[in-house]
Amino acid sequence: MAGDDSPAETKKGSSKKNSKESTLKQKSPAEFFAENKNIAGFDNPGKSLYTTVRELVENALDSAESISELPEVEVTIEEIVKSKFNSMIGLIDRERVDTKLYDDYETEKAREKRLVKEARASEIQAKNLASGKKNKEPGVSKVLKARGEASYYKVTCKDNGKGMPHDDIPNMFGRVLSGTKYGLKQTRGKFGLGAKMALIWSKMSTGLPIEISSSMKSQNYVTFCRLDIDIHRNIPHIHLHEKKPNKEKWHGAEINVVIEGNWTTYRSKILHYMRQMAVITPYAQFMFRFISETPEKNVTIKFTRRTDVMPPIPMETKHHPSSVDLLLIKRLLTDTSKKTLLQFLQNEFVNINRNLAARLIGEMGPDFSPSMAVKSVTSQQMVRIHQLFRQAKFDDPSGDCLSPAGEYNLRLGIIKELHPDMVATHSGSAQVFEGHPFIVEAGVSVGGRDVKQASYIPLLFIHVYSFAAKLANTLKREFPAGINIFRFANRIPLLFEQGGDVVTRTALKRINWNSYKINQTQDKIGVFVSIVSTKIPFKGTGKEYIGDDISEIATAVKSAIQQCCIQLKSKIVKRMQAREQQERKRSLSRYIPDATGAVYDVLKQMTEEHTTKRKRYKKEDTTMLEEVSKRIITKETLKEKLAEHVEQVDYEMALEYATQSGVSEEPRETIYLQHLNPNNSNFTDLHSPTFVFRLIM
Repeated sequence: MAGDDSPAETKKGSSKKNSKESTLKQKSPAEFFAENKNIAGFDNPGKSLYTTVRELVENALDSAESISELPEVEVTIEEIVKSKFNSMIGLIDRERVDTKLYDDYETEKAREKRLVKEARASEIQAKNLASGKKNKEPGVSKVLKARGEASYYKVTCKDNGKGMPHDDIPNMFGRVLSGTKYGLKQTRGKFGLGAKMALIWSKMSTGLPIEISSSMKSQNYVTFCRLDIDIHRNIPHIHLHEKKPNKEKWHGAEINVVIEGNWTTYRSKILHYMRQMAVITPYAQFMFRFISETPEKNVTIKFTRRTDVMPPIPMETKHHPSSVDLLLIKRLLTDTSKKTLLQFLQNEFVNINRNLAARLIGEMGPDFSPSMAVKSVTSQQMVRIHQLFRQAKFDDPSGDCLSPAGEYNLRLGIIKELHPDMVATHSGSAQVFEGHPFIVEAGVSVGGRDVKQASYIPLLFIHVYSFAAKLANTLKREFPAGINIFRFANRIPLLFEQGGDVVTRTALKRINWNSYKINQTQDKIGVFVSIVSTKIPFKGTGKEYIGDDISEIATAVKSAIQQCCIQLKSKIVKRMQAREQQERKRSLSRYIPDATGAVYDVLKQMTEEHTTKRKRYKKEDTTMLEEVSKRIITKETLKEKLAEHVEQVDYEMALEYATQSGVSEEPRETIYLQHLNPNNSNFTDLHSPTFVFRLIM
């Protein structure tokens, strides 16, 4: 009996096991991003610190610009040592008992070997010093560090923006994929995560909550909220939510979050990001501080505001018919407040007027009519609408909803931060890809004391490959030194994955710099390209670069850079002319004293011959010789005449060279008259790429 029961029990147990394994599970958005944090730029502690700063700064700018307030952003990164962190979480420091248990334990044999090696290196350095030989740079000694040892930082970002409503703050920070930036418009954010991902990383690495202080204009209180997030349920866990008196009448937001990070490896990236942000937003003022336990490592940098001219606020727009998919059509049909199909087409899409909407409905077939109820559209009819949208011809959307930085701001930012010798900027007209409008702005600078004459791409990964030398030579040829790429998408800097970006490939492979009198191997060239759109076609999960496979964007980027190069060529040619003119004048002037002395000696000899009547001269020559004998014509007189002749010849040669080169006057620049703002009608701005003239009424 026991033998008979055994197989049945086994089968029953196996069935239970399979049932358990096939149970359907569900993850919250917060849990998904916590497990796939690299998608949002939280690959490692160093990148997480950088991304946290980036998200907070961009939120601060958006908040200030939304109320047309000149942004003032303060960013502070404070280093927190292990003992201080332990006290923050209420953990008592404990001395090691079993030292061999730790990853950084060094055996006696390894220690002796290290000391011998260090002693030998010191001896060699002493011998080289005694013999006058140059010592090699001492290598960085390996400091054993346990895998579990971490560095912690408190990141604080304060702004003067519009602030947040008291009741909305918990959901704005503690509920992933909830926010105010959703909709079809130009936005800085890439995922809609903002500070939520910083809170998730804080919970994963430190377990500490985030602290938010916020106040809106005309509010007499400041909201203070301390919260973290329930990862599995995707809801905020509120520790404290209260109102405090707003005695200083402050408005804006201040966010504090403690996370694990790595300042050492990402210091340059964070500072580079702040600097590029100052380039693209010269109307903002940034204050950056890094506070270390070691005062010598402290960093304080202030990026001052250089203009009060701000770009317009990006406007939300409607979808273009050629950019929608079947799922979006279904959602629009569900959410619309319009009753009939004619009204739906006319009001929910751009570039469809009443006449075109009627023509489209007529083309859809006998099952459709202008008075057809929107709620009665079937799934098959949605497919027909989608097919017609893809095949029909529509006017391109305008770029009125976009907010580019503007030539003036771009030029000012470049000059302010890089101090170039020459700079040219160009702003293209609105163009379209896949139904989305985009605008490309470009700037090209030459020279500057703060531009490095170095390759733009890091070569750290070369050592991973066995063919390192070959790869290094290939990269050196493909990515020449001298060109520095600065990329912006919706007015935010892009610092990673530069190699495949459309801007990088265009600047290095599609621009013939020599034809514009620019030497890409010797000149310090800065290439700045800013792309704004309602949809930036990022590539890869990190969304750090724009692909090179969209012909419309690639063509627009190339054209914008070329327009800048044409402007620079005119300036460079004029400089070359001036330099050649100075060189010609210098060469001719160098021989004036010798030529004057030789000519004057000949004239004196001729005067003596004429006086003694040994030789007779023509009447006009006789007059000149008499002036020489009377000291009317002297050596100084001849020198002045020769100098005047050099000036005349130099001017005539420069004029002839300019005529042959086809150099004409500078191209005239368009000035735009900005419409009066009803809220600020006491002045008018006249915009030019090089200046803004403000007319006070």
